[in-house]
Amino acid sequence: MHGSVLDQLGLLITSGEFPPGRVLRIEQLESRFGVSRSVIREAIRVLEAMGMVSSRRRVGITVAPRAGWNLFDPQIIGWRLEGEGRDEQLRSLSELRRGIEPVAAALAARRATPAQCGILTGAVMQMAVHGRSGDLEAYLDADIVFHRTLLEASGNEMLGVLGDVVASVLTGRTHHHLMPSRPEPKAISWHAEVAQAVQAGDAASAERAMRDIVEEATQAMLSGDALDTGGE
Repeated sequence: MHGSVLDQLGLLITSGEFPPGRVLRIEQLESRFGVSRSVIREAIRVLEAMGMVSSRRRVGITVAPRAGWNLFDPQIIGWRLEGEGRDEQLRSLSELRRGIEPVAAALAARRATPAQCGILTGAVMQMAVHGRSGDLEAYLDADIVFHRTLLEASGNEMLGVLGDVVASVLTGRTHHHLMPSRPEPKAISWHAEVAQAVQAGDAASAERAMRDIVEEATQAMLSGDALDTGGE
């Protein structure tokens, strides 16, 4: 029940239906969602921790400006992808990927462990299998493993913690119908090139192939047709 109320409130805020500055009353939220005060308070505590609302005595609960939100929180990303702000969120995430993943690939070529190289290669094999069969959910799982592992293999702890953010991009692309019914073979080939370059210690090739991956995904997601139709 708490999770459901949290999701509904998160969507109302990220969609702008509850805009910044709006004061929310506990009793009104109780009536709207048909739940107890304790459930509302728990949801508000979570939103406050995310920076989405602030609570002040004698004022109440106020929706915070977006600048104060923890925009890297996967739940916030998910809510924004569900609403009218999807295009803006996809642009922001894609631009972020352009800035971090090629760098992470170059670092991984210098720092990845043999175990991490094995995981990257295994993930590419799974992507090839599921891409051929058209199983997009299984393909997504393998793709997330690849990108999480690459960020971790960079050896940079701040890049490593962005795995959830990149996973949100990949998940949003699949679940909002911004993926072709059969993944692009060239994209899988580029993933293989990254894995091979990382294993060979070739930082320049790893960075170049990762840049190709991100650019292909960005262009596919941000094409005029995808945005005009909301990805449907």
